[in-house]
Amino acid sequence: MTTIEPPSTLPTPEHGQRSLKLVSLGLLLLCSFTASAQQPQTTSQWHLAWSDEFNGPDGSAPDPAKWAFDIGGSGYGNNELESYTSRPANIQQKSGNLVITAQKEDYTGPDGLRHYTSARIRTQGHFSQAYGRFEASIQLPVGKGIWPAFWLLGDDIGSTGWPRSGEIDILETIGAPSTTYSTLHGPGYSGANGISAKFPLPPGQVVDNAFHLYAVEWTPNDIKFFFDDHLIAERTPASLPPGTTWVYDHPFFIILNLATGGNWPGNPDETTVFPQRMQVNYVRVYTGSPQVPPAKDESRRRSQ
Repeated sequence: MTTIEPPSTLPTPEHGQRSLKLVSLGLLLLCSFTASAQQPQTTSQWHLAWSDEFNGPDGSAPDPAKWAFDIGGSGYGNNELESYTSRPANIQQKSGNLVITAQKEDYTGPDGLRHYTSARIRTQGHFSQAYGRFEASIQLPVGKGIWPAFWLLGDDIGSTGWPRSGEIDILETIGAPSTTYSTLHGPGYSGANGISAKFPLPPGQVVDNAFHLYAVEWTPNDIKFFFDDHLIAERTPASLPPGTTWVYDHPFFIILNLATGGNWPGNPDETTVFPQRMQVNYVRVYTGSPQVPPAKDESRRRSQ
């Protein structure tokens, strides 16, 4: 989730077909992509470290041993319009999914009157991990001013501040049904200067009519972003602007949220339909090789 300004975007490859052979090849690749998109990554390289399948009773809040709420309408550095709440009207488990709902309503929270409500949750204080694979199966909302995100923040943000803590935006959309963004933010490359990839979905696919798998695979000197296990961007220390620092060497925690309005997506207009819903079928985190540092799971210690 861009914390200050909209990220810049990188050029995306242009695809063309100039002969029947190329058309056939394109169809073959698309079929292969679609088939692989239906299968989550389950190779022996990865070992499940943490997950939430959101199988609680309908109407229940997300597991408090795994998630904490952000509450209020401070704008979160982006001039967002919503007030985040923990109400079932804005966030609940239902039919095996986590449902985050953005509503258009007058609501007075700790930061005063706001005209939209939604929800934002984080694993900070419960779970964080350095390196591995972080993935979520999500069906996204669309519309002018609608800004859902699945992202990671460095767990030292309280002591080092942002952007030195680092930020990994696995997924963001800004209302369009067929475009996603994946971005790194760090010292010297944050906000509008974040290192971002704009990904146009394969023909015929959109984010709002089905669940898709959004993931990052992270090692000490490499971060790969995936859409339905299709590699869409890769970043290494060489990707950074000269003189800046690679800060992805410590545990990060997970955030899920659905923002309304803000500097990047702009504000809702008369075309925006409410309520808007972000549905998350699961979030899973894997470790890789034995060299990966162990995860910090504070919920186990707290429950004893």
